Amino acid sequence: MDPNRRQFLRDATRLAAGAGLAAMPGLSLVAGDSADVQALRTSSANDTVRIGLIGCRGMGWANLKSVLTHSGVECVALCDVDQNVLAERAVELEQKTGRRAALHGDYRRLLESSDIDAVIIATPDHWHCLQMIHACEAGKDVYVEKPIANSIEECDWMVAAAQRYQRVVQVGQWQRSDPHWRSALDYLRSGQLGRIRSVKTWAVTNYGRNFPVIPDEPAPAGVDYDLWLGPAPQRPFNRNRFHGSFRYFWDYAGGLMTDWGVHMIDMALSGMDATAPVAVTATGGKHGFPDSAGETPDTMQALFDFGSFSMIWEHSLATAVGPYLRRQPGVAFAGALGTLVIDRDRWEVYPDEDDGRFLTEPLPVRTSRSGALDRHTQNFLDCIRSRKAPNCTLAMGRAAAVTAQLANISYRVGRRVLWDEETKMIVGDPGAHDLTLARYRSPWRLPDV
Repeated sequence: MDPNRRQFLRDATRLAAGAGLAAMPGLSLVAGDSADVQALRTSSANDTVRIGLIGCRGMGWANLKSVLTHSGVECVALCDVDQNVLAERAVELEQKTGRRAALHGDYRRLLESSDIDAVIIATPDHWHCLQMIHACEAGKDVYVEKPIANSIEECDWMVAAAQRYQRVVQVGQWQRSDPHWRSALDYLRSGQLGRIRSVKTWAVTNYGRNFPVIPDEPAPAGVDYDLWLGPAPQRPFNRNRFHGSFRYFWDYAGGLMTDWGVHMIDMALSGMDATAPVAVTATGGKHGFPDSAGETPDTMQALFDFGSFSMIWEHSLATAVGPYLRRQPGVAFAGALGTLVIDRDRWEVYPDEDDGRFLTEPLPVRTSRSGALDRHTQNFLDCIRSRKAPNCTLAMGRAAAVTAQLANISYRVGRRVLWDEETKMIVGDPGAHDLTLARYRSPWRLPDV
Protein backbone atom coordinates (compact mmCIF):
# COMPACT_ATOMS: atom_id res chain seq x y z
CA MET A 1 0.00 0.00 0.00
CA ASP A 2 1.60 3.28 -1.04
CA PRO A 3 2.02 6.25 1.37
CA ASN A 4 -0.75 8.29 -0.23
CA ARG A 5 -3.19 5.44 0.23
CA ARG A 6 -2.18 5.00 3.85
CA GLN A 7 -2.53 8.73 4.49
CA PHE A 8 -6.02 8.69 3.00
CA LEU A 9 -7.08 5.81 5.18
CA ARG A 10 -5.93 7.71 8.26
CA ASP A 11 -7.79 10.82 7.14
CA ALA A 12 -10.89 9.09 5.73
CA THR A 13 -13.18 10.08 8.55
CA ARG A 14 -12.45 13.75 7.83
CA LEU A 15 -13.27 13.59 4.13
CA ALA A 16 -16.69 14.80 3.14
CA ALA A 17 -16.30 14.70 -0.61
CA GLY A 18 -14.02 13.49 -3.36
CA ALA A 19 -13.84 11.64 -6.60
CA GLY A 20 -16.51 8.98 -7.18
CA LEU A 21 -15.74 5.31 -7.44
CA ALA A 22 -14.54 4.17 -10.83
CA ALA A 23 -17.45 2.19 -12.22
CA MET A 24 -16.81 -1.14 -13.90
CA PRO A 25 -17.75 -1.54 -17.57
CA GLY A 26 -21.52 -1.44 -17.97
CA LEU A 27 -22.12 -0.18 -14.44
CA SER A 28 -24.12 3.01 -14.02
CA LEU A 29 -24.29 3.90 -10.34
CA VAL A 30 -25.85 6.80 -8.49
CA ALA A 31 -23.33 9.55 -7.78
CA GLY A 32 -22.21 9.52 -4.15
CA ASP A 33 -23.34 13.05 -3.21
CA SER A 34 -26.43 13.36 -5.38
CA ALA A 35 -29.93 14.26 -4.21
CA ASP A 36 -31.03 10.79 -5.24
CA VAL A 37 -28.68 9.20 -2.71
CA GLN A 38 -29.86 11.59 0.00
CA ALA A 39 -33.42 10.54 -0.77
CA LEU A 40 -32.43 6.89 -0.46
CA ARG A 41 -30.84 7.65 2.90
CA THR A 42 -34.17 8.78 4.33
CA SER A 43 -36.77 6.91 2.28
CA SER A 44 -37.00 4.02 4.72
CA ALA A 45 -37.50 6.08 7.85
CA ASN A 46 -41.27 5.54 7.83
CA ASP A 47 -41.84 3.19 4.90
CA THR A 48 -41.18 -0.44 4.10
CA VAL A 49 -37.49 -1.30 3.82
CA ARG A 50 -36.91 -2.84 0.39
CA ILE A 51 -34.20 -5.48 0.36
CA GLY A 52 -32.13 -7.02 -2.43
CA LEU A 53 -30.18 -10.24 -1.88
CA ILE A 54 -26.83 -10.80 -3.63
CA GLY A 55 -25.80 -14.44 -3.24
CA CYS A 56 -28.80 -16.69 -2.64
CA ARG A 57 -27.33 -19.89 -1.20
CA GLY A 58 -26.29 -20.73 2.36
CA MET A 59 -26.09 -17.76 4.70
CA GLY A 60 -27.53 -15.42 2.09
CA TRP A 61 -30.82 -17.28 2.15
CA ALA A 62 -30.66 -17.71 5.94
CA ASN A 63 -30.11 -13.97 6.36
CA LEU A 64 -32.99 -13.11 4.05
CA LYS A 65 -35.38 -15.50 5.80
CA SER A 66 -34.41 -13.89 9.09
CA VAL A 67 -34.96 -10.38 7.71
CA LEU A 68 -38.40 -11.40 6.44
CA THR A 69 -39.53 -12.43 9.94
CA HIS A 70 -39.62 -8.73 10.85
CA SER A 71 -42.34 -6.24 10.03
CA GLY A 72 -41.95 -3.41 7.54
CA VAL A 73 -39.60 -5.20 5.16
CA GLU A 74 -39.94 -6.65 1.67
CA CYS A 75 -37.52 -8.50 -0.61
CA VAL A 76 -37.81 -6.94 -4.07
CA ALA A 77 -34.78 -8.45 -5.86
CA LEU A 78 -32.63 -11.56 -5.92
CA CYS A 79 -29.23 -11.94 -7.59
CA ASP A 80 -27.06 -14.98 -8.18
CA VAL A 81 -24.60 -16.04 -10.88
CA ASP A 82 -26.10 -19.55 -10.75
CA GLN A 83 -29.43 -19.42 -12.55
CA ASN A 84 -30.37 -22.79 -11.03
CA VAL A 85 -30.09 -21.38 -7.50
CA LEU A 86 -31.78 -18.15 -8.55
CA ALA A 87 -34.80 -19.94 -10.01
CA GLU A 88 -35.19 -22.15 -6.94
CA ARG A 89 -35.01 -19.22 -4.53
CA ALA A 90 -37.42 -17.15 -6.63
CA VAL A 91 -40.06 -19.85 -6.26
CA GLU A 92 -39.41 -20.21 -2.52
CA LEU A 93 -39.62 -16.46 -2.00
CA GLU A 94 -42.91 -16.17 -3.88
CA GLN A 95 -44.37 -19.06 -1.90
CA LYS A 96 -43.22 -17.44 1.34
CA THR A 97 -44.31 -13.86 0.66
CA GLY A 98 -46.82 -14.05 -2.19
CA ARG A 99 -44.70 -11.56 -4.16
CA ARG A 100 -42.40 -11.96 -7.13
CA ALA A 101 -38.94 -10.43 -6.93
CA ALA A 102 -36.88 -9.02 -9.78
CA LEU A 103 -34.19 -11.53 -10.76
CA HIS A 104 -30.61 -10.63 -11.74
CA GLY A 105 -27.55 -12.59 -12.72
CA ASP A 106 -25.25 -9.56 -12.30
CA TYR A 107 -25.21 -7.59 -9.05
CA ARG A 108 -24.52 -4.37 -10.95
CA ARG A 109 -27.95 -4.51 -12.51
CA LEU A 110 -29.53 -4.97 -9.08
CA LEU A 111 -27.69 -1.93 -7.71
CA GLU A 112 -29.05 0.26 -10.50
CA SER A 113 -32.57 -0.14 -9.13
CA SER A 114 -33.96 2.83 -7.22
CA ASP A 115 -36.53 0.46 -5.67
CA ILE A 116 -33.93 -1.03 -3.32
CA ASP A 117 -32.99 0.54 0.01
CA ALA A 118 -30.54 -2.08 1.29
CA VAL A 119 -28.73 -5.21 0.15
CA ILE A 120 -27.57 -8.41 1.77
CA ILE A 121 -24.17 -9.52 0.41
CA ALA A 122 -23.53 -13.22 0.94
CA THR A 123 -21.24 -14.08 -1.96
CA PRO A 124 -17.81 -15.74 -1.56
CA ASP A 125 -15.33 -13.66 0.42
CA HIS A 126 -13.37 -12.44 -2.60
CA TRP A 127 -16.46 -10.55 -3.82
CA HIS A 128 -17.46 -8.76 -0.60
CA CYS A 129 -15.30 -5.67 -1.06
CA LEU A 130 -16.33 -4.65 -4.57
CA GLN A 131 -20.00 -5.38 -4.03
CA MET A 132 -20.13 -3.57 -0.70
CA ILE A 133 -18.34 -0.45 -2.02
CA HIS A 134 -20.49 -0.34 -5.16
CA ALA A 135 -23.61 -0.73 -3.02
CA CYS A 136 -22.55 2.15 -0.78
CA GLU A 137 -21.86 4.32 -3.82
CA ALA A 138 -25.32 3.45 -5.14
CA GLY A 139 -26.89 4.71 -1.92
CA LYS A 140 -27.76 1.32 -0.45
CA ASP A 141 -27.31 0.24 3.15
CA VAL A 142 -25.55 -3.09 3.47
CA TYR A 143 -25.63 -6.30 5.48
CA VAL A 144 -22.36 -8.02 4.54
CA GLU A 145 -21.37 -11.53 5.49
CA LYS A 146 -18.18 -12.31 7.37
CA PRO A 147 -15.28 -12.18 6.94
CA ILE A 148 -15.75 -8.77 5.39
CA ALA A 149 -13.04 -9.33 2.76
CA ASN A 150 -10.30 -11.61 1.52
CA SER A 151 -7.40 -9.19 2.09
CA ILE A 152 -6.44 -6.55 4.62
CA GLU A 153 -6.27 -3.84 1.96
CA GLU A 154 -9.87 -4.55 0.96
CA CYS A 155 -10.96 -4.28 4.60
CA ASP A 156 -9.47 -0.80 4.84
CA TRP A 157 -11.18 0.44 1.69
CA MET A 158 -14.52 -0.93 2.81
CA VAL A 159 -14.29 1.05 6.06
CA ALA A 160 -13.33 4.18 4.11
CA ALA A 161 -16.27 3.73 1.71
CA ALA A 162 -18.82 3.30 4.50
CA GLN A 163 -17.52 6.45 6.15
CA ARG A 164 -17.52 8.49 2.97
CA TYR A 165 -20.99 7.49 1.81
CA GLN A 166 -22.48 7.47 5.32
CA ARG A 167 -24.11 4.09 4.87
CA VAL A 168 -25.39 1.75 7.56
CA VAL A 169 -23.28 -1.41 7.24
CA GLN A 170 -23.96 -4.38 9.49
CA VAL A 171 -21.43 -7.25 9.48
CA GLY A 172 -22.81 -10.76 9.91
CA GLN A 173 -20.89 -11.43 13.14
CA TRP A 174 -24.19 -11.85 14.95
CA GLN A 175 -22.85 -12.69 18.40
CA ARG A 176 -22.75 -8.89 18.76
CA SER A 177 -26.57 -8.93 18.98
CA ASP A 178 -26.89 -12.04 21.17
CA PRO A 179 -27.89 -11.45 24.82
CA HIS A 180 -26.13 -14.72 25.64
CA TRP A 181 -22.72 -13.40 24.53
CA ARG A 182 -23.44 -9.94 25.87
CA SER A 183 -24.19 -11.26 29.34
CA ALA A 184 -20.99 -13.31 29.34
CA LEU A 185 -18.90 -10.30 28.31
CA ASP A 186 -20.68 -8.11 30.87
CA TYR A 187 -19.58 -10.61 33.52
CA LEU A 188 -16.03 -10.48 32.13
CA ARG A 189 -15.99 -6.68 32.35
CA SER A 190 -17.27 -6.77 35.93
CA GLY A 191 -13.76 -7.64 37.06
CA GLN A 192 -14.75 -10.77 38.98
CA LEU A 193 -12.08 -12.81 37.18
CA GLY A 194 -9.35 -10.33 38.05
CA ARG A 195 -6.80 -9.26 35.49
CA ILE A 196 -7.15 -11.21 32.22
CA ARG A 197 -3.79 -12.52 31.11
CA SER A 198 -4.65 -14.74 28.17
CA VAL A 199 -7.49 -15.58 25.80
CA LYS A 200 -8.07 -18.82 23.95
CA THR A 201 -10.19 -19.02 20.78
CA TRP A 202 -10.92 -22.13 18.77
CA ALA A 203 -13.01 -23.94 16.20
CA VAL A 204 -13.71 -27.64 15.92
CA THR A 205 -16.06 -28.90 13.22
CA ASN A 206 -18.03 -32.01 12.40
CA TYR A 207 -17.23 -31.70 8.68
CA GLY A 208 -14.19 -31.82 6.41
CA ARG A 209 -13.33 -35.51 6.22
CA ASN A 210 -14.23 -36.20 2.60
CA PHE A 211 -12.78 -33.67 0.20
CA PRO A 212 -10.96 -35.62 -2.52
CA VAL A 213 -9.18 -34.12 -5.52
CA ILE A 214 -11.41 -34.21 -8.62
CA PRO A 215 -10.70 -33.21 -12.22
CA ASP A 216 -11.60 -29.86 -13.76
CA GLU A 217 -14.72 -29.79 -15.92
CA PRO A 218 -16.94 -27.36 -17.82
CA ALA A 219 -19.00 -25.03 -15.65
CA PRO A 220 -22.57 -26.30 -15.11
CA ALA A 221 -25.30 -24.99 -17.38
CA GLY A 222 -26.76 -21.78 -16.05
CA VAL A 223 -23.62 -20.70 -14.16
CA ASP A 224 -21.85 -17.49 -15.19
CA TYR A 225 -18.47 -18.78 -14.09
CA ASP A 226 -16.48 -15.79 -15.31
CA LEU A 227 -18.64 -13.51 -13.16
CA TRP A 228 -18.37 -15.93 -10.25
CA LEU A 229 -14.58 -15.58 -10.47
CA GLY A 230 -14.83 -11.81 -10.84
CA PRO A 231 -11.60 -10.28 -9.48
CA ALA A 232 -10.10 -13.68 -8.57
CA PRO A 233 -7.45 -15.32 -10.78
CA GLN A 234 -8.58 -17.15 -13.90
CA ARG A 235 -8.88 -20.87 -13.14
CA PRO A 236 -10.59 -23.80 -14.85
CA PHE A 237 -13.92 -24.67 -13.28
CA ASN A 238 -13.69 -27.24 -10.49
CA ARG A 239 -16.58 -28.19 -8.24
CA ASN A 240 -14.26 -28.24 -5.24
CA ARG A 241 -13.72 -24.50 -5.67
CA PHE A 242 -17.40 -23.71 -6.14
CA HIS A 243 -20.26 -22.95 -3.78
CA GLY A 244 -19.59 -23.75 -0.11
CA SER A 245 -16.16 -25.34 -0.45
CA PHE A 246 -14.65 -22.22 -2.04
CA ARG A 247 -13.51 -21.27 1.46
CA TYR A 248 -10.65 -23.81 1.38
CA PHE A 249 -8.79 -22.02 -1.43
CA TRP A 250 -6.67 -18.90 -1.00
CA ASP A 251 -8.04 -17.26 -4.17
CA TYR A 252 -11.44 -16.81 -2.55
CA ALA A 253 -11.14 -17.16 1.24
CA GLY A 254 -8.97 -18.16 4.19
CA GLY A 255 -10.20 -21.50 5.46
CA LEU A 256 -11.41 -22.01 9.01
CA MET A 257 -9.15 -19.21 10.24
CA THR A 258 -11.28 -16.54 8.56
CA ASP A 259 -14.56 -18.48 8.43
CA TRP A 260 -15.03 -19.37 12.11
CA GLY A 261 -12.08 -17.34 13.31
CA VAL A 262 -13.68 -13.95 12.81
CA HIS A 263 -16.71 -14.99 14.88
CA MET A 264 -14.68 -16.07 17.91
CA ILE A 265 -11.90 -13.50 17.55
CA ASP A 266 -14.55 -10.77 17.35
CA MET A 267 -15.78 -11.80 20.79
CA ALA A 268 -12.23 -11.93 22.14
CA LEU A 269 -11.50 -8.43 20.83
CA SER A 270 -14.78 -7.14 22.24
CA GLY A 271 -14.11 -8.65 25.66
CA MET A 272 -10.59 -7.26 25.80
CA ASP A 273 -11.42 -3.91 24.17
CA ALA A 274 -8.65 -4.60 21.63
CA THR A 275 -8.27 -3.83 17.95
CA ALA A 276 -5.18 -5.49 16.46
CA PRO A 277 -2.21 -7.56 17.60
CA VAL A 278 1.36 -6.30 17.37
CA ALA A 279 2.78 -9.71 16.40
CA VAL A 280 1.44 -13.06 15.17
CA THR A 281 3.03 -16.50 14.82
CA ALA A 282 1.09 -19.35 13.20
CA THR A 283 1.81 -22.96 12.40
CA GLY A 284 -0.17 -25.90 11.06
CA GLY A 285 -0.88 -27.73 7.84
CA LYS A 286 -2.91 -30.41 6.17
CA HIS A 287 -2.07 -32.77 9.00
CA GLY A 288 -5.40 -34.54 9.35
CA PHE A 289 -6.18 -34.95 5.65
CA PRO A 290 -2.97 -34.50 3.64
CA ASP A 291 -4.58 -35.72 0.42
CA SER A 292 -7.58 -33.38 0.52
CA ALA A 293 -8.23 -30.99 -2.34
CA GLY A 294 -8.14 -27.86 -0.17
CA GLU A 295 -5.22 -25.46 0.11
CA THR A 296 -5.91 -24.04 3.57
CA PRO A 297 -4.73 -25.92 6.68
CA ASP A 298 -7.03 -28.43 8.34
CA THR A 299 -5.02 -28.01 11.56
CA MET A 300 -3.67 -24.69 12.79
CA GLN A 301 -2.47 -22.87 15.89
CA ALA A 302 -1.73 -19.16 16.11
CA LEU A 303 -0.30 -17.01 18.89
CA PHE A 304 -1.26 -13.32 18.94
CA ASP A 305 0.67 -10.78 20.99
CA PHE A 306 -1.49 -7.80 21.99
CA GLY A 307 1.10 -6.28 24.29
CA SER A 308 -0.89 -6.52 27.53
CA PHE A 309 -2.26 -10.01 26.90
CA SER A 310 -1.82 -12.96 24.57
CA MET A 311 -4.43 -14.81 22.51
CA ILE A 312 -4.26 -18.33 21.13
CA TRP A 313 -6.26 -19.63 18.20
CA GLU A 314 -6.55 -23.29 17.24
CA HIS A 315 -8.69 -25.15 14.76
CA SER A 316 -9.10 -28.61 13.36
CA LEU A 317 -11.47 -29.92 10.73
CA ALA A 318 -13.54 -33.03 11.49
CA THR A 319 -12.77 -33.01 15.20
CA ALA A 320 -15.46 -33.79 17.74
CA VAL A 321 -14.10 -32.20 20.92
CA GLY A 322 -12.24 -28.93 21.47
CA PRO A 323 -10.83 -27.14 24.51
CA TYR A 324 -12.79 -27.41 27.75
CA LEU A 325 -14.57 -30.42 26.22
CA ARG A 326 -16.59 -28.11 23.99
CA ARG A 327 -18.03 -29.54 20.79
CA GLN A 328 -18.26 -26.26 18.91
CA PRO A 329 -16.22 -23.07 18.43
CA GLY A 330 -15.69 -20.97 21.52
CA VAL A 331 -13.70 -18.43 23.53
CA ALA A 332 -12.08 -18.63 26.97
CA PHE A 333 -10.78 -15.72 29.07
CA ALA A 334 -8.23 -16.74 31.70
CA GLY A 335 -7.99 -14.33 34.62
CA ALA A 336 -6.13 -14.20 37.90
CA LEU A 337 -9.15 -15.59 39.77
CA GLY A 338 -10.80 -17.91 37.25
CA THR A 339 -11.64 -18.64 33.63
CA LEU A 340 -14.75 -17.74 31.63
CA VAL A 341 -15.64 -20.18 28.82
CA ILE A 342 -18.27 -19.28 26.20
CA ASP A 343 -19.75 -20.91 23.12
CA ARG A 344 -23.06 -20.44 21.35
CA ASP A 345 -24.89 -22.82 23.70
CA ARG A 346 -23.65 -21.86 27.15
CA TRP A 347 -21.18 -19.94 29.26
CA GLU A 348 -19.70 -20.86 32.58
CA VAL A 349 -16.97 -19.89 35.03
CA TYR A 350 -14.20 -22.16 36.30
CA PRO A 351 -13.02 -20.53 39.57
CA ASP A 352 -9.38 -20.87 40.55
CA GLU A 353 -8.66 -22.18 44.04
CA ASP A 354 -6.19 -21.31 46.78
CA ASP A 355 -5.82 -23.43 49.90
CA GLY A 356 -9.20 -25.07 49.33
CA ARG A 357 -11.24 -21.92 48.69
CA PHE A 358 -12.59 -20.47 45.47
CA LEU A 359 -11.03 -17.19 44.40
CA THR A 360 -14.22 -16.06 42.65
CA GLU A 361 -17.84 -16.99 43.15
CA PRO A 362 -18.99 -20.16 41.34
CA LEU A 363 -21.94 -19.55 39.02
CA PRO A 364 -24.56 -21.86 37.50
CA VAL A 365 -24.10 -22.60 33.82
CA ARG A 366 -25.86 -19.98 31.70
CA THR A 367 -27.53 -21.31 28.53
CA SER A 368 -28.62 -19.51 25.39
CA ARG A 369 -32.30 -19.22 24.51
CA SER A 370 -32.24 -16.40 21.97
CA GLY A 371 -32.62 -16.26 18.21
CA ALA A 372 -29.44 -14.24 17.77
CA LEU A 373 -29.54 -13.98 13.98
CA ASP A 374 -33.07 -12.58 14.12
CA ARG A 375 -31.95 -10.01 16.68
CA HIS A 376 -29.01 -9.06 14.44
CA THR A 377 -31.15 -8.54 11.35
CA GLN A 378 -33.70 -6.59 13.39
CA ASN A 379 -30.90 -4.33 14.57
CA PHE A 380 -29.90 -3.77 10.94
CA LEU A 381 -33.44 -2.74 10.00
CA ASP A 382 -33.73 -0.51 13.07
CA CYS A 383 -30.50 1.26 12.13
CA ILE A 384 -31.61 1.77 8.53
CA ARG A 385 -34.53 3.73 9.95
CA SER A 386 -32.68 5.53 12.76
CA ARG A 387 -29.31 6.00 10.96
CA LYS A 388 -27.56 4.89 14.13
CA ALA A 389 -24.50 2.64 14.13
CA PRO A 390 -25.39 -1.08 14.10
CA ASN A 391 -24.29 -3.63 16.66
CA CYS A 392 -21.46 -4.94 14.45
CA THR A 393 -19.95 -2.04 12.56
CA LEU A 394 -17.58 -2.40 9.63
CA ALA A 395 -14.73 -1.28 11.90
CA MET A 396 -15.51 -4.24 14.19
CA GLY A 397 -15.64 -6.56 11.20
CA ARG A 398 -12.33 -5.17 9.98
CA ALA A 399 -10.63 -5.75 13.34
CA ALA A 400 -11.63 -9.41 13.41
CA ALA A 401 -10.78 -9.95 9.74
CA VAL A 402 -7.37 -8.25 9.96
CA THR A 403 -6.44 -10.31 13.02
CA ALA A 404 -7.43 -13.55 11.28
CA GLN A 405 -5.72 -12.54 8.02
CA LEU A 406 -2.47 -11.87 9.87
CA ALA A 407 -2.50 -15.43 11.21
CA ASN A 408 -2.99 -16.81 7.71
CA ILE A 409 -0.17 -14.64 6.41
CA SER A 410 2.17 -15.87 9.14
CA TYR A 411 1.23 -19.44 8.29
CA ARG A 412 1.78 -18.91 4.56
CA VAL A 413 5.21 -17.27 4.88
CA GLY A 414 6.30 -19.58 7.70
CA ARG A 415 7.46 -16.90 10.14
CA ARG A 416 6.39 -14.39 12.76
CA VAL A 417 4.91 -11.16 11.41
CA LEU A 418 4.88 -7.75 13.09
CA TRP A 419 1.87 -5.48 12.52
CA ASP A 420 1.74 -1.68 12.75
CA GLU A 421 -1.89 -0.66 13.10
CA GLU A 422 -1.06 3.03 12.63
CA THR A 423 0.46 2.55 9.16
CA LYS A 424 -1.62 -0.56 8.43
CA MET A 425 1.47 -2.44 7.34
CA ILE A 426 3.45 -5.56 8.19
CA VAL A 427 6.79 -4.25 9.42
CA GLY A 428 10.13 -5.20 7.85
CA ASP A 429 8.83 -8.08 5.74
CA PRO A 430 7.93 -7.13 2.15
CA GLY A 431 7.03 -10.70 1.23
CA ALA A 432 4.52 -10.96 4.06
CA HIS A 433 3.18 -7.45 3.46
CA ASP A 434 2.52 -8.34 -0.17
CA LEU A 435 -0.08 -10.83 1.07
CA THR A 436 -2.04 -7.99 2.69
CA LEU A 437 -2.77 -6.48 -0.73
CA ALA A 438 -5.62 -7.18 -3.12
CA ARG A 439 -4.66 -8.59 -6.53
CA TYR A 440 -7.54 -8.19 -8.97
CA ARG A 441 -7.94 -9.81 -12.36
CA SER A 442 -8.54 -7.38 -15.22
CA PRO A 443 -10.89 -5.60 -15.89
CA TRP A 444 -11.84 -5.65 -12.21
CA ARG A 445 -9.88 -3.32 -9.99
CA LEU A 446 -9.96 -2.09 -6.45
CA PRO A 447 -11.82 1.24 -6.45
CA ASP A 448 -10.19 4.42 -5.19
CA VAL A 449 -12.57 5.71 -2.56
